[in-house]
Amino acid sequence: MIDPPAEIGRLVFLGTPGAAVPFLEALAEAGFDVALVVTGPDKRRGRRAEPTPNPVKAAAQRLGIPVAHEVDDVLAADADLGVVVAFGQIIRPHVLDRLAMVNVHFSLLPRWRGAAPVERAILAGDPTTGVCVMEVAEGLDTGRVYRRAEMPIAPDITAVSLRAELVDQAVPLLVGALRDGLGEPVPQQGPPSYAHKLSRDERRLDWDRPAEYLHRQVRVGGAWTTWRGRTLKVWSAAPDIGDSPPGTLDGTLVGTGGGRLRLVEVQAEGRARQLAEDWLRGARPTADDRLGP
Repeated sequence: MIDPPAEIGRLVFLGTPGAAVPFLEALAEAGFDVALVVTGPDKRRGRRAEPTPNPVKAAAQRLGIPVAHEVDDVLAADADLGVVVAFGQIIRPHVLDRLAMVNVHFSLLPRWRGAAPVERAILAGDPTTGVCVMEVAEGLDTGRVYRRAEMPIAPDITAVSLRAELVDQAVPLLVGALRDGLGEPVPQQGPPSYAHKLSRDERRLDWDRPAEYLHRQVRVGGAWTTWRGRTLKVWSAAPDIGDSPPGTLDGTLVGTGGGRLRLVEVQAEGRARQLAEDWLRGARPTADDRLGP
């Protein structure tokens, strides 16, 4: 692994999803020579659809930047630095031994190293989060940190909205760091925690849990329960006062292990998303009905 040069002009960019696009666009707009973009391959979005480029590849094509799908291709780009944002692939040591790289990570390292830092911060009830511009090292998000910025997590914010706010904060942080000089990185301090991707079971609403925790699951996205043996997705909800047996319905209020959760927007299996009041009119729950197994 090598250190980046004092002055940075020519870059390679590695990223894939839509959240990485503002970084690529900002680097190009700031005057950096982005010699190559490395991203995931084209994928089919439907069973019969033609393969389509991911958001980063589409942005690179709009900007006239060459695109590759193999990490090793960066070694021929004669770049000063690699910039990694939500790339989702391992960068091998033989690459890092020849090209210094920095990564934008959406947490305050060493808390929430790994693939799902935004979701894990919300689910854990963290009061704050942030972004780090860090060196890419061989371990999982173990590199030293060049820049960091902290921000509070609003009590009702969703993972989608929080990630967008972090992107808004991180883009100028990255561009400023590269423009002004990265300087000396600082080792991460404190015990690490790991942000593994959430499984489907972790998104299942267990009505014996408190309403505050269930609300965090909904904010993360993909929360679900069952209704009369079929899946019911919960897209939006809010904690509420009161006390009811877990899983029972009182209008849009569901009893939990502590307080109640007000359903706002749901999606029954095989149906479109709808307001909870509209779903209830069609579901016609009885006194014996409850959500969950």
